[in-house]
Amino acid sequence: MADRPLKVLIAKPGLDGHDRGAKVLARGLRDEGFEVVYTGLRQTPEMVVAAALQEDVDVIGLSILSGAHMTLLPRVCALLREQGLDDVLVVAGGIIPDDDVMALGATGIARVFGPGTTIAEVADFLRANARRADRA
Repeated sequence: MADRPLKVLIAKPGLDGHDRGAKVLARGLRDEGFEVVYTGLRQTPEMVVAAALQEDVDVIGLSILSGAHMTLLPRVCALLREQGLDDVLVVAGGIIPDDDVMALGATGIARVFGPGTTIAEVADFLRANARRADRA
């Protein structure tokens, strides 16, 4: 189990229709050796958590540009806790004001990656902080 690649779910919660960054990240993380699942656009928090549970992921990357990050991202984290998925590392990226980053951290978002972040930076953070799921 320990030699399998980390499994990452990339999701676009809410009505944000811009997914180029999410697709670039998904491809880049695959190139870095991660197993990646991309959910596509317009996912509800419930859909994201259901996919995470079904796919047995180690990491969830939430991409959001719509401004609804303070509603949708904490909801994803709360639903993960309800499902017993506290060990899933949750990160976010997109357009998130600096003033909101600390508040998101308090809800369970481990890191917020802004514009200009490289794939290597994301990959290094995930490798250093994600735990492989060991769920039965």
